[in-house]
Amino acid sequence: MSLPPDTLLTRQTVRAAYVHVPFCIHRCGYCDFTVIAGRDDLIGTYLDCLERELSFKLTEPQPVTTLFLGGGTPSYLSPEDLERLFSILQKWFPLERNGEFSIECNPDGFSEDRMQVLQRGGVNRVSLGVQSFNPTHLRTLERMHSPDDVEDVVTRLRKAGVSNCSFDLIFGVPDQTVDEWQQTLDMATRLQPQHISTYGLTFEKGTPFWTRLQRDQIAAVPEEIEREMYARAMSVLPERGYSQYELSNFSQPGFECRHNQVYWRAEPFYGIGPGAAEFRGTTRTRNHRSVTVWIERLLKGRSPVQEVDELDADLLAREAVMVGLRQVSGIPLAAFEARFGMSLQALAPDAYDRLQSNGWTEESDGMFRLTPEGRFLADTVMAEFF
Repeated sequence: MSLPPDTLLTRQTVRAAYVHVPFCIHRCGYCDFTVIAGRDDLIGTYLDCLERELSFKLTEPQPVTTLFLGGGTPSYLSPEDLERLFSILQKWFPLERNGEFSIECNPDGFSEDRMQVLQRGGVNRVSLGVQSFNPTHLRTLERMHSPDDVEDVVTRLRKAGVSNCSFDLIFGVPDQTVDEWQQTLDMATRLQPQHISTYGLTFEKGTPFWTRLQRDQIAAVPEEIEREMYARAMSVLPERGYSQYELSNFSQPGFECRHNQVYWRAEPFYGIGPGAAEFRGTTRTRNHRSVTVWIERLLKGRSPVQEVDELDADLLAREAVMVGLRQVSGIPLAAFEARFGMSLQALAPDAYDRLQSNGWTEESDGMFRLTPEGRFLADTVMAEFF
């Protein structure tokens, strides 16, 4: 199906940018992201190529309302390299007034001089890879920090004036009990970050954890236990002032991650760096995942893009349902139809009715959303629209 003329889709302005920083001190066994460890010699060349990609992709600076540095571990860069990174980004992606500038950091190695660079660079939101407050589970996840490191970093961030801090937490760690997960939630909320993300551990093919799982060297938590852990997060965190606004994300009022909301609303965004995805109107691209190949292409004056997908109206609408249903508030039906030129129900009429009969979705106040029970079955529900 072709796009209807002059839809909201074709008139969207890009106001969000993601920049991938692939360097880490160590690749954790469960990690499936574009990461490179033990190659600090490439950092300077990476920054050179980041400038090349930006000048290749943009003809002039593009003001943004959200800027997100992910990885990898962006805070792994030396203070000098961070200074240069921020200088590059300030040139090409100037942050608009009251914009959100996020950076992912690990609690270990987060030195005072790095924190000062973040201050000077305009970072106003820090996402900490906490994962657990249990030392045993931290070792299982191959994390290099201690629970005390987290409290120390949070204290220093507050002294530095960073008033928006997020914790990433993982549940379903091998041998983890529901009570141990509860203890991690207790310790996380005691520190009062403004935002908490909770993710069930996944065993991605090609990772060391996947290999160990196949060899019976590690065991996944039983599905019913993982379900109970997710249910515990959905009950405990709202009781403590963290509203669930997305399947995996909870925040204090006004501290929702504005950058990630761009993804969930299927709005356009820039993607820079190895493995980075980008969405511009009806085109989705992804850069080469290999850091060295990404560098090689840019040094030769070639595009770093490996995949290009031109999406028709039907696929754009279906993908918008997939990401939109991640939002607890759901999808506004009138805005959806105005944007895509079709009703959401028309995408899968039988499934639309059946899912509501099953109690997994609901339509109310002009919104289509997952029910609390449907959140446990989100992947199944989303698949119905494909």
